[in-house]
Amino acid sequence: MTGGKVDFALIREATRLELVKLLDGIPGTKAIVWDEKLAGPFSQVADYAFLRTHDVSKMYYINKNKLPLNNVAHIIFLSRAHTQIMDLINQQLRMEEALGGGKKDYHLWLVPRVSLLCEQRLEEYGVHGTFASIRELPLLLYRLDSDLISMELPMCYRDLHLGGDPTCLFLVAQALMTIQGVFGLIPNIYGKGAAAKQVYELMVRMRREMGGNEPQVTPQIDQLILIDRSVDLITPLATQLTYDGLIDQFFTINNCTVKLPGEKFAAQSNSDSGTVDNTFSEIKTIQLNSSEELYAEIRDFNFSAVGPRLSHHAKSVVAQYEERHAAKTMGELKQFVQKIPQMEAYKQSVATHTAIAELIQERITRGIFWPALQMEQEFLKGLDTDKVNPFVEQCIAQKESLNTVLRLICLQCTVNSGLKPRVLEHYKRDIIHTYGYQHFLTLENLEKAGLLYPHQGRSTYAVVRKTLQLTVDDVSEHDPTDMAYVHSGYAPLSSRLVEFLQVPGWRAITGVLQVLPGPTLTETQQLPSALRQRRGSGGSVQSGLEGGTALVFFIGGCTYSEIAALRFLSSRVDQGGPEYIIATTKIINGDTFLESIAEPLPT
Repeated sequence: MTGGKVDFALIREATRLELVKLLDGIPGTKAIVWDEKLAGPFSQVADYAFLRTHDVSKMYYINKNKLPLNNVAHIIFLSRAHTQIMDLINQQLRMEEALGGGKKDYHLWLVPRVSLLCEQRLEEYGVHGTFASIRELPLLLYRLDSDLISMELPMCYRDLHLGGDPTCLFLVAQALMTIQGVFGLIPNIYGKGAAAKQVYELMVRMRREMGGNEPQVTPQIDQLILIDRSVDLITPLATQLTYDGLIDQFFTINNCTVKLPGEKFAAQSNSDSGTVDNTFSEIKTIQLNSSEELYAEIRDFNFSAVGPRLSHHAKSVVAQYEERHAAKTMGELKQFVQKIPQMEAYKQSVATHTAIAELIQERITRGIFWPALQMEQEFLKGLDTDKVNPFVEQCIAQKESLNTVLRLICLQCTVNSGLKPRVLEHYKRDIIHTYGYQHFLTLENLEKAGLLYPHQGRSTYAVVRKTLQLTVDDVSEHDPTDMAYVHSGYAPLSSRLVEFLQVPGWRAITGVLQVLPGPTLTETQQLPSALRQRRGSGGSVQSGLEGGTALVFFIGGCTYSEIAALRFLSSRVDQGGPEYIIATTKIINGDTFLESIAEPLPT
């Protein structure tokens, strides 16, 4: 996964150094007991083969079960700083003590920092003193692709808006300081939203605390653009229509992998070989990143363009194998034989993505996918958003997926700047009667998160939509000329803000910036004089970038459609724009975004 002007592999190497320092500080054989949700992201930093070179011989999960018998000298519990996980660690430690598992040292490593609440919980259980050491492992950033990094903080938006917990903003600021430590100070900083302003202020404070002892690295990133998720709540509620977006919507992509029904791939393999193979498991795990050439090509396509492209590649596979008939000499035959491994890999890649596309097609042709999408498109154009929607009523009456219902209602509410009180009460009453009284908490959480609320003044969406050209009627899905192709006619508001920053600049849309929530940020970081001379450009880049690199950081999560839109902007090199690289607290889709908010708060 190489390429681009900024090599995120350096972030991984810096993280590995921190890990190695901790591992090598504990001599002897080690077992790691993983927080299960941390194991996946951690695989982007260090795999089992790497860990084995540092005396990690066993790996288990933190759960309610006792640890298997082992003869290691040290057991390391590697966990996120959540009190619920401390409860499980306490159970496993108690079972270890009851079994008398021999002389061992126990260690607790918390990611990304030690939590006072976690330590208090362990003290309440009386096991705090059991640990020979309690350390923090500052794993803040995980490289998902050559142009994409994530902090893997799925609860960031919820913590901010429901829990009033700003910890994630401190972690974002720390992550950005890490990026600046590796790639140099970023001269120009822009942002929109309250969270963006708070992160910038934390960065300023952290720089001040460093007292001028910053790494003297020539800047490789020209702009930092901070986007607060609350500025654009429309995009995560809209159905993504890119290949990546639909895979994530239906099957959920985690740490560049997706788990799919195994029988689809078993049937595909059987048809290729003509034999029956019963060795396939129920679940097929597939790796998704740009190291696979075909996936890198089609991942950001609108799904309607994926089928024709895969058909073209399937014909290319057949044509390559037909070349064997043209080989007349031994030399030509040898050349063909040498190409077979590459051809087989290409054939497998085409077959895999054809199977995935068929799975997606099955999902979108059944149920209410198309009618719901049509309703979304009408809301995005601002049509009939001020009254009870008959289609939404019908979905509730037929007890369709609650996520689908809530996404439509929240989308209607957001584009209308709130719902009339009688409309809001009507929806609430129908949801409670149909889906159960437990969803009082769901609706209350959505209100706190700013997704469901009574109408306040006039709607500002019409002005924003027109000025930023959020909806495009004649968008080309197969040969796009505008980022609106990612939603078949709707351009993500957040990505449009990034586009307008470049041309014509945010000064041209001050009216829109004023009606969008939160302050607008335009700041410059002065480089040390030595670096300004080395850079040869005065250490500052003008707001209208020609070339260069811009880091777009989404605070509260971003979608694959926004990633595709920014990659589309990067591809327009002929227009002299910057190359965009993307960082986020977590990649989200409509369902995962709502589910993280709708869950009842822990007691």
